[in-house]
Amino acid sequence: NKILNVLNTNSFFVKSISFLAGDASDRKYFLAKTKKQEVIIMVDKNLDDLRQFLKITKALEKKVSVPKIYKYFKNDGLAIIENFGKSKYSEIINQSNSKELYKLAVENLISIQNKKLSVILPRYSTKKFLDESNLFFDWYLKYCFKSPNHKKIKNILKKELTKIYKKLYFQNNTFVHRDFHASNIMVNKNKLGLIDSQDAIIGNPLYDVASLIDDVRIKLPSNLQERLFNFYYSKSKFKKEQYKNLKNDFEILSVQRNLKILGIFVRLFKRDGKPNYLKYLPYTWRLIERRLKNPVFENFNLILKKYL
Repeated sequence: NKILNVLNTNSFFVKSISFLAGDASDRKYFLAKTKKQEVIIMVDKNLDDLRQFLKITKALEKKVSVPKIYKYFKNDGLAIIENFGKSKYSEIINQSNSKELYKLAVENLISIQNKKLSVILPRYSTKKFLDESNLFFDWYLKYCFKSPNHKKIKNILKKELTKIYKKLYFQNNTFVHRDFHASNIMVNKNKLGLIDSQDAIIGNPLYDVASLIDDVRIKLPSNLQERLFNFYYSKSKFKKEQYKNLKNDFEILSVQRNLKILGIFVRLFKRDGKPNYLKYLPYTWRLIERRLKNPVFENFNLILKKYL
């Protein structure tokens, strides 16, 4: 009713409206039907997040297929955007098409990374990586390992993670979507469309590669993950002698991201009453353990075995 009141007050009349989905944030999505078309109503109580979404979407619209913004009610945390339909990558991927669909997504990612965007974004830094890692310590570790030495373990692991993050080779100079995975990639009018760009940042080019390939919601075979990483390498601008650095950055960022996800998913359960996210925890750990085989994590592995 609140949404309808805002729309009606601003002379945007809909025939019907229904709840479509929420996500891991506080954003909510509704499907609304007007006389001419179906649109998406995006509601975000965090007005700064919504403004950032609009700013980044406008910067991306000439470079890649993103939802058109029809109207924006800045004081109400409401935006009316284009409906990309229901063809999410996550819903159309199967064993027979996964390789080709993911290769298409990789090519799309490279295309975005090669384009200059007219938008000023914050930058990733070692501090920001560590701040995000705190989600693992303060939620996952706190609730899943009820140890009286929680603070001590956190400090020891953070100290080691600092050393690892400082070993990242590539500079923070690339547009990073930060949630470039199958649930945020759409097929729209025979083109790939990208949604949920509000958390974009300038960072390491391998971050979005890790988001796509080591997606905690889609269990890709390990040999396909390897082929997709090599496909990215073969299609991108990197030199032959940079392959090892690429792989190291990819695996460091995959571990960083998935440790953060463990914390976020436990927080969604404990704080927000969303137990559905707990089902992803075992596979998230499997992804982390696979990447921890990299020698760069040798000491980190020893610490994990000692304390966890």
